[in-house]
Amino acid sequence: MDTVQVCACGHGPVLQGNGTPDTCVACDGERPLVKFPFVTVQLVGEDGNAFAILARAQRAMREARVDRADIDAFIKEATSGNYDHLLQTVMRWVEVS
Repeated sequence: MDTVQVCACGHGPVLQGNGTPDTCVACDGERPLVKFPFVTVQLVGEDGNAFAILARAQRAMREARVDRADIDAFIKEATSGNYDHLLQTVMRWVEVS
């Protein structure tokens, strides 16, 4: 079943089918969809410690009432690599400002 989501760029809706994220035409494939675009995490001007970033993302997801299973999957993915992987994971899962 296809679902409509908003592209990470904010240009507009895109069609997501077969579980494969897509981007809007305006992005031309440059920016992937954010899994939870309604969750925003402030990174600029905040503590850049990996644990602090992880805690802010987790708190924001919890406050937005994201399912616990999704939060657990986020934490597992975010902590499965190095610091850069953590940042990339946060940016794929939530809006970052």
